[in-house]
Amino acid sequence: MASSKMLTTKKETVKIVPLPELTSEEKLFQKQRMRDVYLLLENLTLKEEATIKLIIDCLYDVGIINLINKKIQNRPLNKLAKMMASTPKPIFKILAWRWVRKNLSNKVTNWLNNKVKFK
Repeated sequence: MASSKMLTTKKETVKIVPLPELTSEEKLFQKQRMRDVYLLLENLTLKEEATIKLIIDCLYDVGIINLINKKIQNRPLNKLAKMMASTPKPIFKILAWRWVRKNLSNKVTNWLNNKVKFK
């Protein structure tokens, strides 16, 4: 019978070094640059409307099939639901595009800002 040994690692103490405080100039610079990112994302959203709408369309197609498969187990009803799923698509696309226009730039800017904070 083979002996099973648990793998262990040495406990090492990790010294956490706090980041130095930002100067007011650095804070202002970062705020301005993140505002630039926001404006660039707004511009990208406007210029790439067709691309974003195609992405929404693809996500809808994948999501609706997964939702129907999860919620409707009966095979005939499942097929019927999938056929009917294309009917509300234009409404979904309109609502999704409005949400993207309103929220995308802000959410992506905040997410990117959190990634470069290194905290």
